[in-house]
Amino acid sequence: MIKNTIKTGILSFGMSGKIFHAPFLNEHNNFELHAVVERNEKKAHIVYPNIISYDSVDELLADPDIELVIVNTPNATHFEFALKAIKMKKHVLMEKPFTINSTEAKQLFKEAKKYNCCILPYQNRRYDSDFLSVKKVIDSGKLGKIVEFHLRYDRYRYFIGPKAEKETPVPGSGLTYDLGPHLLDAVISLFGNPLEWRKNMGYFRPKTQVDDYAHIHLLYSTGMQVFITMSMLVAEAQPAFIIHGTKGTYIKQRADVQEKQLLEGMTPTNPLYGKEESNKHGVFTSFSEDGTKKQENIISPKSSYMHVFDNVYNTIRDGKPYMVSEKQIIQQLEILES
Repeated sequence: MIKNTIKTGILSFGMSGKIFHAPFLNEHNNFELHAVVERNEKKAHIVYPNIISYDSVDELLADPDIELVIVNTPNATHFEFALKAIKMKKHVLMEKPFTINSTEAKQLFKEAKKYNCCILPYQNRRYDSDFLSVKKVIDSGKLGKIVEFHLRYDRYRYFIGPKAEKETPVPGSGLTYDLGPHLLDAVISLFGNPLEWRKNMGYFRPKTQVDDYAHIHLLYSTGMQVFITMSMLVAEAQPAFIIHGTKGTYIKQRADVQEKQLLEGMTPTNPLYGKEESNKHGVFTSFSEDGTKKQENIISPKSSYMHVFDNVYNTIRDGKPYMVSEKQIIQQLEILES
């Protein structure tokens, strides 16, 4: 183990803990996967023999060796558990949604400064290869002035799921709070805060108690229109990103290759990890001066959620600015709660 590693505890060992956190903490040279909370079945030791499994959040927070706590519990508990961790002088990596509302978020940032702790949003989709291809095309300037930007996150789940925290009307439940943080973070990271916005939600599955459709329209000072759509009832997924500019259009399907690979058991250090299939490339379309239509395949860069943990380490140990700012999270929550 490298000196000055950050001993880390995960508050839940469900899908989020197993897929998005534990493999990276285990493989990253600057972190030590130290402990996890498992209230019922104890399974973490099967994969990580040296891990400590606590029965409760309070037990894990009382561990003096833990420096960083990952809050990946149900949405409505984020504020309570993060505040407890900060008051125990632990750094916090917060799963989405950061909190249920901007008031809670502002309080956590204030308390973190008071206790000299870092509280950092886990927005891993900034390191999705499909999003990075979009950023690459935008940064290249080949689109010209952006006129219209569509972002989608589609699923097809007609029946009501078993998780009460997602399917019953408790704070932070529903599709808007589940997928909205990803899409809003993408837009805000690219273009900053919008001038104004409007949000609409739908309830379409039989007996649903929570929103299973949402649409957010954002207007920017440049006149650019951004349309965010989330749906649980799309049987044939649409392109995840469509960008129209004065010089061309870029269309990109959602790849989500890292989540798929992690679910299949691939480790983040595998050379194939984070590499999209060749047929998932985006397409940039433009016209030459003589009116000839041109199309160019854009190959997505290889990426890894490991970079999130690079950023976490650099912020905690070296004081470098984190990839997601406090202002960006506050803006995201103001839109979600509106």
